[in-house]
Amino acid sequence: MKPWPIRRLGGPFDLGDGGPGGWRILDEAELHFPDPTSPGAVDVVVPDLAGWRLARMPELPDAAYFTLAPDWICEVLSKSTEAYDRDVKKPLYAREGVRDAWLIDPVARVFEGYTLDEDRRWGEARVHRGDVRVRIEPFDAIELDLSILWSR
Repeated sequence: MKPWPIRRLGGPFDLGDGGPGGWRILDEAELHFPDPTSPGAVDVVVPDLAGWRLARMPELPDAAYFTLAPDWICEVLSKSTEAYDRDVKKPLYAREGVRDAWLIDPVARVFEGYTLDEDRRWGEARVHRGDVRVRIEPFDAIELDLSILWSR
């Protein structure tokens, strides 16, 4: 079963069903980025979900991995991944220019949304807790019911 956000966002944004469309949303897409501190080295990460605006990636590349940074990522936090997601992956996403990042902790029932500023720094977290309905960038065209996250 695909993670909740891809099922909820896929229709309106990936397929344009009940929403604006214009996105390509993939689960566990492998990303390869050149490591600026080590010539020839590559940083490899796999976000739980990644989304590209169709204007930036109109066709899926014929490759085993992506070198074009997504416009949005979503990480589902767990005890075993939270430190890596926050301390390694999140700064890497900022370095590569990922505009929006969501961190979801289903145990604590906390949703955090971040937007990158012009200096490639994450802005203040937009934090939502519990069973609330929210509109959050970049998918603020529809209301998301966070209670669905916690029931899985």
